[in-house]
Amino acid sequence: MQPLDEFDKKLLRLLQRNNKTTADELGEAVGLSPSAVQRRLKRLRDEKVIEADVSIVSPQVAGIGITCVVDIVLQDGNSRALEKFKTTMRKCPEVMQCYFVTGTYDFVILVNAKDMQHYEAFSKKWLMDNNNVKHFYTHVVMDKVKVGYSVEV
Repeated sequence: MQPLDEFDKKLLRLLQRNNKTTADELGEAVGLSPSAVQRRLKRLRDEKVIEADVSIVSPQVAGIGITCVVDIVLQDGNSRALEKFKTTMRKCPEVMQCYFVTGTYDFVILVNAKDMQHYEAFSKKWLMDNNNVKHFYTHVVMDKVKVGYSVEV
């Protein structure tokens, strides 16, 4: 992967704010021609510096009423059990994020649910009925104080 220069960094900062910005607008902002911007963006995508171009959908519009942060302790921590749990979490449509972490817990997941009944059904199916889940602790989000997707470049 080619190291990021100042033009790349400026482009990435602008795109993280609005990925619909045109090559003309980006070029004007950073001092490059639109074709130079397009070449750079292609390289950044090809090198997986830009992992995805996505639209963030409002959870409320999708019928999501609650978000939960769930700390999970597994019964068995061997590599096979860990990989099986990771695979299981990847299959859960309610799980937005899943992290294998150090410390007291083995995993931390972020779950979106329509309501508490939906979360209860999720937790029964994916956590309570999973023989390798020893304990899980649910924190219901009261307010999303800060949600960000950009990284500092």
